[in-house]
Amino acid sequence: MKLIIVESPHKSTTITKFLGSDYKVIASKGHIRDLASTGKMRLGVDIDDNFKPTYVVSDDKKDIVKFLQKEVKAADEVYLATDPDREGEAISWHLAQVLKLDINTTKRLEFHEITKKAIVKALQNPRHIDMNLVESQETRRIIDRLMGYRLSYLLQIKIKSKSAGRVQSVVLKYIVDREKEIKAFVPSEYWTISGKFSLKDISVDANLVSYKDQAVKIANETEADKIISSLPDEFKVTSLKTETKTREPKPPFITSTLQQEAYSQFKFSPTKTASIAQKLYEGLDIGGESTGLITYMRTDSIRLADEFITACQDNIRKVYGENYIGKVRTQSSNKNVQDAHEAIRPTDVNLTPAKIKDYLSKEEFQLYSLIYDRAYASLMESRKDEITTMVLTGNDYNFQTSETKTVFDGFYKVYGKYEEKEEVKLLPSFKENDILKKSNVEKVQHFTKPPLRYNEGKVVKLMQENGIGRPSTYAPTISTLLSHAYLENQKGSLLPTEQGELTVDKLVEFFPQYMDAKYTSSMETSLDEIALGHEKEIDLLNSFWKQFTDLYDNALKTMEKVKPAEIGRNCPKCGAPLVERKSKFGTFIGCSNYPNCDYIEKEKKEVEIAPDKKCPICGGNLVKRKSKKGEFYGCSNYPNCNYMETLDGKQLKIEKKEVAIPEDAPICPKCGQGHLIEKKSRYGSKFLACSNYPKCKYIHKEESKLTNKK
Repeated sequence: MKLIIVESPHKSTTITKFLGSDYKVIASKGHIRDLASTGKMRLGVDIDDNFKPTYVVSDDKKDIVKFLQKEVKAADEVYLATDPDREGEAISWHLAQVLKLDINTTKRLEFHEITKKAIVKALQNPRHIDMNLVESQETRRIIDRLMGYRLSYLLQIKIKSKSAGRVQSVVLKYIVDREKEIKAFVPSEYWTISGKFSLKDISVDANLVSYKDQAVKIANETEADKIISSLPDEFKVTSLKTETKTREPKPPFITSTLQQEAYSQFKFSPTKTASIAQKLYEGLDIGGESTGLITYMRTDSIRLADEFITACQDNIRKVYGENYIGKVRTQSSNKNVQDAHEAIRPTDVNLTPAKIKDYLSKEEFQLYSLIYDRAYASLMESRKDEITTMVLTGNDYNFQTSETKTVFDGFYKVYGKYEEKEEVKLLPSFKENDILKKSNVEKVQHFTKPPLRYNEGKVVKLMQENGIGRPSTYAPTISTLLSHAYLENQKGSLLPTEQGELTVDKLVEFFPQYMDAKYTSSMETSLDEIALGHEKEIDLLNSFWKQFTDLYDNALKTMEKVKPAEIGRNCPKCGAPLVERKSKFGTFIGCSNYPNCDYIEKEKKEVEIAPDKKCPICGGNLVKRKSKKGEFYGCSNYPNCNYMETLDGKQLKIEKKEVAIPEDAPICPKCGQGHLIEKKSRYGSKFLACSNYPKCKYIHKEESKLTNKK
C-alpha cells in the first residue's frame, strides 16, 4: 500500500477518488508541530546555539501524529503532498522529522490543481523536499517569533498593547498615518462652470476647461462671476477630433487581486475569500464526481499554463469567433513576485459557472464565476472605443465635451458585467466652425476632499504593492489587527483605535527602521535569496538579532509606562484614586492600588421610573423591571418592599412559600431572628443560610460555631 499525506481531510477525500486501491490518502490537518514556548525568554529558540529551534507537537495534534505513525509503518511507500509553497514545504519537512522519514529518499508530490490529470502527473514526476525552501520558511518563522514575542512583551508591560509583529505593525502604521492625514486635512474651495450650447433647437452641455489654452482654476465665487460675465453669447466649434482608445483586459487573479476584487464586487472580507477559494481548490462534488475547480489560490504570478491557454483560446474561437482571441499577457514586472505558481484560474475551461451552478452555494458560485471570467477574459482581445472630443471657443474661453462609442467590445463581452457602468453620452452632429448660442451657464462650488480611509480590500493591495508579507499572510494580518482592537471596521472603513495609534507611535519612536515598509520588503527579498540557495539562514538571523537587541534594550530602559487615566474619584474601599482599566471584556473602573486593593466599580444601569406613581405600600419609586414573564413595575426599595404591578397598573400577587424550619435549626448568628436552614444552589450544592432572606443574607461557613439559643 502506498500512502499519500496531505494537509486537508477534504483534499484527501478528493484525491482518493482519483486513485486506485493501491493508494491511501490521509491528512495531517495542517501543521503538526511548532516552536516551543520554553527556554530563554520563552522563545523556543536557543540564540546562543546558532538560533537552534525547539519544536513540539501541540496537544491537539498528538493523536493525529500517533495515527500517522501507525499508517506510515503499514505503508510500503510514503508520499508527502502538502501545499506547493514554502509553508507547505516546511510542513512536509516537519512530517518527515516526526514520522522518521528520510528526507533524501522520501518522495514529495507537487501539484497546483487537484484534478486527476494533475495528481497522476505528480506521481509520475515526484521530487524530494527542497531544504532551501524549508530554511527560508523556518527563518521567517524564527524571526517572526523573536520579534513578535519580544515586542509583544515590551508593549504589554509598557502600554498594555496585546502584540506587535514584523508585518502587522507596518500595516497598522499605514492605517494610522492615513487617519492622521485625514484629521490634518484642510479643505480648499474651488468652482466649476458649465453651460448649454444650442444650434437649431439641438443643444449640448459642455464644461469650461481653459482660457487662452491654459487650464482654468477658479478659487472663489467672485472669480466665477467675473468669468461668466466675460463669456460671449455665441461660441464656435473650433475642434472636433476622434481618436481610438484601446482598453486591455486585466490579467488573471493573483491572491491579492482576487481578495481586492471579491471585496469590491461582493464585500467579501479577505478571510472569507480565502476560505471559499480553499474549498474551490480542494474540490467539490460536481454531479457525483469530486474535483478541484481552481488552481492553487496562494500565488503572486499572473502566468498561465500553456495547456489552459490553448484550451481557452479554442473555446473563445468556438463561442465568440477568431477576432475575440487576444494576445497572451506576460509576467508582472514587480520585483517581489516569486512566480512559483500559476495565476488563479479554473482547472477546466469547460466547467463554466452556468454548468455547475446547481452544485455550488451562492457565495461559491459568485467567487468561482469571478475567477473563471477573469482568467477567460484575460486571453481575449482588447476593447476598442472611439472618443470624439468637441471644443467650443468664445473670447478665448474653451468649453469641452466628448462622447465614447464602443466599436469592438472584446473582453467586455465576458468581463464587462464586473466593470463600473459608464454613462452613455452622444454628441449632436455638429461640424467645425458651427456657431452655437450660449444658455443656462451654471457655477458650482466644490471643496477638495481628504484621502479615503482604507477598507480591507485596499489594505491587501497596499501589502502587495509594498512587498509587505506574502499572499498567505494578507488575510490573517487584517484579522489580527481587528481582533486585537488596534482597528475598528466602521461601515467597511478601517479606523485605528487609540490603542492602535499609541502602539504605532511607540514603535516608530523606538524601532523606526522596522516600521518602514522598505525594511519589511527587503526582509522578504532576503528570504527569497535563502529559498534560492543564495544566502545562508544563519547570516540573516545574526544580522537581524544584533540590530534588534540594541534597540530593544534601549526601549526596555527608556520607554515610559502609560499610567491608567484617573477619573477624578477615590476608591471607597481604600481611598486610592480610581482609574480606567481595560480587560478582554472591555473598559471598567478599578482601584489604582491593585493588587493590594481589588475594588471594581460595578456599572450602574439606568432605570426607568414610572411617571406620577409611587409604591402604595412604602412610598418608594416604581421602576421598570424584567422577568422571564415580561416587563413589570416593582418598588425601588426591594428587597425591603416587594410590591409589584403590571405596566397598566394591576397589582401582582406575591405568593410566599412557607419554609419548614426544623425544631433543632440553629438561630442565625447575624440577625438573631431567622434560623439556619438547608438550601440548594443553582449548581446543586447544599448549604446553610438564614431563613430570613433576603432581609438577612447570612450564609454559614463550616468553621463557624453554631448555637440554637437566642
